[in-house]
Amino acid sequence: MQFTQPRLGQPRCYTSRMKDTGPESGHTAALLEKSSHATGPALSLVGTPIPNLEDITLRAVRVLKEVDVIACEDTRQTQKLLNHYGITTRTISYHEHNEMTRAAELVKELQEGASVALVTDAGMPGISDPGFRLISLAIRHQVPVVPIPGASAFLAALVASGLPTDSFRFSGFLPAKRGERRAALEAIKTSPRTQVFYEAPHRVVEALSDVVEVLGSARHVVIAREVTKLHEEFLRGRVGEVLETLKARDGVKGEITLLIGKAEEATHGAADASSDRFSIRQRVEQIMAEEKVDEKTALKKVAKERGVSKSEAYRELQRSK
Repeated sequence: MQFTQPRLGQPRCYTSRMKDTGPESGHTAALLEKSSHATGPALSLVGTPIPNLEDITLRAVRVLKEVDVIACEDTRQTQKLLNHYGITTRTISYHEHNEMTRAAELVKELQEGASVALVTDAGMPGISDPGFRLISLAIRHQVPVVPIPGASAFLAALVASGLPTDSFRFSGFLPAKRGERRAALEAIKTSPRTQVFYEAPHRVVEALSDVVEVLGSARHVVIAREVTKLHEEFLRGRVGEVLETLKARDGVKGEITLLIGKAEEATHGAADASSDRFSIRQRVEQIMAEEKVDEKTALKKVAKERGVSKSEAYRELQRSK
């Protein structure tokens, strides 16, 4: 096999040149042909652009052309992609409002020998988008599930954020209600890893205000806006500074990924030292008095601070009474 080097500006192309040595070469060619195509009925999870139309793999385009039906979050949105690549495969809707019934219908088609591709409006199916119900049902009925990797908004934002990527957690969308959102932020106050969320543009200023109040104005954050689009933007800095930048604008538009840096060592150590000076009972009483919460809520927080289970913290609390 020889590899042809591309000219500057041309895509890299690998060309296979094999000598015809008789029946064996024909057998090898047949194996290569077989391995490059989908075999039999399967549910293919196809990654789609987010939304730069160039961000799709050759394999994804081939699979979308070969399957019997494409299940789409929004058939109108997917049709733009299919038209761009000359794909004429039949489409059917699959979204959060019909997935209960549509998942069963699609699995029935799969069991009868059909091949199905699942796509969402952007990115990988199942990541903050419909898909889990169909995927789990297909697996339960022993239907092959094949991932066709593609673009992912949160991963693209993470690798370009400049925040540590050795350890991170993606948690989908932050809660829309303020109380629930602040509770979610409280849970990552001393997190040793980068936290990644999606956020709606009309809520991002309010969300950053909560980050300032719960995590402090010095916490490092990144706002990744319109990733892969024409007006792609990354705002990096202390959350207080980023918040003021957004407040000065006449509204915020576009798809938003919010990344929150891990707690700095000094902050993390100070929190640990503060909580460890007290017994569990004393710490629970302190939290109840300072935060005006009940014993159960305070105990849950103490257990998280000390890295122990709630039942273990409860037993220790009972022993100290």
